Amino acid sequence: MSRTNISTGAKWEDIVGYSRAVKIGNLIEVTGTVATDNSGELVGKNDVYIQTKFIILKAEKVLEQLGANLKDVIRTRIFTTDISQWEAIGRAHGELFRSIKPCTTMVEVSALIEKDYLVEIEFTAVLEEK
Repeated sequence: MSRTNISTGAKWEDIVGYSRAVKIGNLIEVTGTVATDNSGELVGKNDVYIQTKFIILKAEKVLEQLGANLKDVIRTRIFTTDISQWEAIGRAHGELFRSIKPCTTMVEVSALIEKDYLVEIEFTAVLEEK
């Protein structure tokens, strides 16, 4: 099976040695994604709803590069530094995944890569076999 790696130029990719997404066969994994725009700036400081929605839309663009879309997502893993904000996170997730309903997990962690990131999400997608 062929392997396709997608990089976005995030400062951490070369330091840590990872790709934004990897596709092998019909399986796509999107690495933990935070609310950083193309210029490396945080989107939605102090707002888990805005960060969550931005992250999902950012992942959607990566999936599209690999011939997939949000309908192909079968699992999301949501990490937050404040689980008491689960409803706002869930609202943003639900707005984009309500009809798709992937498996999901939401857990609280003590910190993310930088203090202003409140949410990080991983995605697993599977393309239909042709």
